[in-house]
Amino acid sequence: MDKSEAILKETIEKAKAGNQIAFSTLLDTFWGDVYGFQLLRTKNENDAEDITIRTFSRAFDKIDTYDDTYGFKTWLITISKNLHVDLIRKRKKNILDEMDSHGDAVKKVLDESPSVEDQLIIEQNLANLLQHIKKLKPHYQKVINLRYFNELTYAEIATVLDEPVNNIKVKLLRAKKLLAEIIKNKKS
Repeated sequence: MDKSEAILKETIEKAKAGNQIAFSTLLDTFWGDVYGFQLLRTKNENDAEDITIRTFSRAFDKIDTYDDTYGFKTWLITISKNLHVDLIRKRKKNILDEMDSHGDAVKKVLDESPSVEDQLIIEQNLANLLQHIKKLKPHYQKVINLRYFNELTYAEIATVLDEPVNNIKVKLLRAKKLLAEIIKNKKS
């Protein structure tokens, strides 16, 4: 085992123990590999970025299941492939469901404007979401607001917060997970 393999193994063990710096190191080390792989598959930057974020999210959630007889990069790419296949299946199903439920897609295009009732529901959902976001720590609130309400790119957020782009990606990932937990716990 060479030195870089030993360092990688040690970093993975630290990540399994919950060390955030180790997670960040793994993200920095393998982000380009997973993103590049997905960019070749999807030929779409948004899909590639979304799948890459989901890949690391799933990998970090399931890091205890990682078997070091396989390469860590291989494990990440396998997770990424599966997520891409799931995305394709979901999109195909949505298209088929849309065609079945409407008979023809023209009906959907003709009336896109929300009704008064739809608008009220949207506003209530947004108000609930904002209440949930306020339960997050301030630095997570800020990154969520910059990304989804101000619609800034990762690079723009990194500039505003004066942090590296990969830190922004990890923070956003953590913020979304925590927000999902808050929402899930509210429904329980």
